[in-house]
Amino acid sequence: MSTITEDPTRPRSSSGWRVVDIVVAAILGVAVGVIFWAFNNTVATVWGPLEAVLPGLAGLITGVWFLGGTLGGLVIRKPGAALLVELLAATVSVLPGNQWGITTLYSGLAQGIGAEIVFAIFAWKRWSLPVAAFAGIGSALGAFVNEYFLMGNHAKSLAFNATYLVCLVISGVLLAGGLAWVLMKALASAGALDRFESGRETRRAV
Repeated sequence: MSTITEDPTRPRSSSGWRVVDIVVAAILGVAVGVIFWAFNNTVATVWGPLEAVLPGLAGLITGVWFLGGTLGGLVIRKPGAALLVELLAATVSVLPGNQWGITTLYSGLAQGIGAEIVFAIFAWKRWSLPVAAFAGIGSALGAFVNEYFLMGNHAKSLAFNATYLVCLVISGVLLAGGLAWVLMKALASAGALDRFESGRETRRAV
């Protein structure tokens, strides 16, 4: 009987998760979850006035809630990272209690899946600013579908939903895509991501 031995010279699959990937995903999830929690406690002061100007306009600030998926994907660059970090952040944000309760996890799941789909389309190999922006759009679409069917937005007017969708997409591009890109570059420049390709890539470009 012949046995198959692993060739030590063969590179390991880049899709495999390392311990450091899991640890950093957890750290990012908790950190972003704290941001979500703080935003949850202050969002009403901005949400109401925006909706008073134009129903659906508050979608412009919702991109903050998509940050876990885009940042997690950009930093860790492994299948499932975007979904894991976004869902973990949503879980952390709901633990102290908030006005949405368990439905926060549905939002995190939908938004994380939206970002993950975009990274998957690029086979988890493209990590440019435009890809980050598209991932933000993916999160926005996930949020829209979730809120349309599960949060009652289907009962609202076509004008509201159209305005809200456009604002979600804009916010996804700027706050989820653009902000995540800036944060990733800042972490990499500080040397915090030297064990990740995202960090090494940034350092090589300097």
